[in-house]
Amino acid sequence: MSASRTERLLNLLIALLNTKYGLRRSELRAKVYRDTTSSDVAFGRMFERDKGELRQFGFDVETVTDQGWGSDDPATTRYRIGKESNRLPDVSLTPEECTVLILAAQLWEHAALGSAAVDAVRKLQAAGGLVDAELPVGVQPRIRPAGQAFEDLVAAMHAQHPVSFSYLAGSTGKDQERLVEPWGLGSRFGQWYLVGHDRDRGDKRYFRLSRLTSAVTVLDKESFTPPAGFNVRAELAALAELPVQTAVVDVDQGRLLGLRKRALSGPDAAPETGAALEAGAAAEPGEQPAAGRDRLAVPFRDAETLGEELASYGPRAVVVSPPELAAAVRRRLAAAAAFAAAPVPEVAFPEAGRAARPRKRTSEDQLKRMLQLVPFLVHNQGLHISEVAARFGITRKALEDDLRILICSGLPEGYPDDLLDIQWDDDHVFITQDLDLTRPVRFTVDEACALLTGLETLNGLPELAEGGALESVTLKLMAAAGEEGLKAASLSGPEVAPGNSATLETARAAIRSGAQLHLKYFSPQRDTVSERDVDPLRLYSLDNTWYLEAYCHVAGGLRNFRLDRIEDLTPNGRPSAATASPADSFPVKLFTPNDDDTLVVVQLAPRGTGLADDYYAERTAALPGGGLLAEIRFGSTDWLPMFVAQHGGMVRILQPATLAEASRQWLAAALTQYEDLPDRPID
Repeated sequence: MSASRTERLLNLLIALLNTKYGLRRSELRAKVYRDTTSSDVAFGRMFERDKGELRQFGFDVETVTDQGWGSDDPATTRYRIGKESNRLPDVSLTPEECTVLILAAQLWEHAALGSAAVDAVRKLQAAGGLVDAELPVGVQPRIRPAGQAFEDLVAAMHAQHPVSFSYLAGSTGKDQERLVEPWGLGSRFGQWYLVGHDRDRGDKRYFRLSRLTSAVTVLDKESFTPPAGFNVRAELAALAELPVQTAVVDVDQGRLLGLRKRALSGPDAAPETGAALEAGAAAEPGEQPAAGRDRLAVPFRDAETLGEELASYGPRAVVVSPPELAAAVRRRLAAAAAFAAAPVPEVAFPEAGRAARPRKRTSEDQLKRMLQLVPFLVHNQGLHISEVAARFGITRKALEDDLRILICSGLPEGYPDDLLDIQWDDDHVFITQDLDLTRPVRFTVDEACALLTGLETLNGLPELAEGGALESVTLKLMAAAGEEGLKAASLSGPEVAPGNSATLETARAAIRSGAQLHLKYFSPQRDTVSERDVDPLRLYSLDNTWYLEAYCHVAGGLRNFRLDRIEDLTPNGRPSAATASPADSFPVKLFTPNDDDTLVVVQLAPRGTGLADDYYAERTAALPGGGLLAEIRFGSTDWLPMFVAQHGGMVRILQPATLAEASRQWLAAALTQYEDLPDRPID
């Protein structure tokens, strides 16, 4: 969609909004399109495409016909858009409700719903219903969806298109091609699930996104109708948790402290449970561990989840039993090794830094933004142009391009007063003629889902659920979203409550009072436990994994500590030294890059492109086939082989060459431990 088409659609919208009786196709062709060269058939196709575009933006193009003779004649058919056509109703929010709403919008960090949440908030700002709110200390939860597959499935689900993908069947351990009508996406037991109709099997099925072994293909030429009243949260609530099993794992002596703490038997086993189950673990078949290794019995529910962790340990650990767990580990290691051995693409990055992710119909964003921009300016007269650009997340040049299109748009063949009138000569933006674009359109399905699912997720935090603001803002948004709000039942977020609420409350109390904390912290990358004094700054989360951002006096800088890895946390009796403040941006970065970090170039497979965002890539470049090159700073490179193995074929190291070779050797050493394993798990 070119700039000229954007301007044409905007003029068509203004014309149809500002006619009482409707405009005939011939009038629109002459006055809006100024089309004198194309055939009637070609113009008709263009007009139908444009009407479809306006409907996608939420405007219902009405068809008006005269009664009596000739009423079916296209030449006499008139078109218009009602003044109230799909406009966002007025939504008045209290400061407390705004706080909750902003937290809900910020839940979606990188996924497509993140941009949808931003658009929804902008619409509320444009309508004048959102006031500035201060976020509470220690309550900044976020959701990290399951990669590119999540985005593709959300798009297909809302457009009601079936999808196909390759799926690792739990019963056979084999990849199978699936053709599915996606009904809903939700998180349960720490995993994302797709619920839908499997066309090949003719029944409802549950698919765990971590078992998808290919990219999702959307069949946009086909459609389906989901069941009436479908609610994915209710569906997943009936899903039984997998039973606890025991894995037998041989590990290097003195290593993998985190795994040892969870073990039921063996050296350094958890004392409260080890004695009760040691006999059962000892009865596992197999020879004694090799010299220099300990045998651990580790409880688990899901082979894929534990397999991801054990694969990251590489040659430091080998699975003795059960066979399906060993197969899950080997499959990840083999995929990582195969990717590492594939031909290396040319490493070249754009001079501008991060490459824009490929997106369909990106010029739609410009028209959507302009439809938000006009009502925003109406309710925020006189803002500095740089502040307006910042509010919309674009450069000043891009904003000025938008404004130049807007001031050339208006009623067909109208006088100067019939054009949008916007001035910014003194760098302060004023609008004096808005042509009935004073209110944004209703929420899209994605926007309604992003906000309403976020609000539902926040119910897991008691401090937000109390006071009534969460319930009242949910009711207001449901009323404003209308039918689109009902479709939010197709999406359900994960639990965000922390596993250790006592540690969270200790940290929050220290932040409020300005007290310094002493902590014992386990680092899986270094495989050590250290003690530190820290000045706590703020808390935030990814799903139900919470982090403490603090100034560490040992490291001499800002660090982020996972609460579930803090073994002890107590005030040390000293006040915070006030040597640092929280990072300015939100969301908080898990990794703070330094100038002396190692720049690493990695290649990301199509399923792993989201890792560029997770690890704050400084530069990216798109590759043929949908993958990415990414340049990322790492403070420590020793754990990079673990990183590669964990993601099983989604990432490999290209530069520096020494790190790439070390990773390949590490993967090869890990794979030799599984040489005698059958090709697939035993049924």
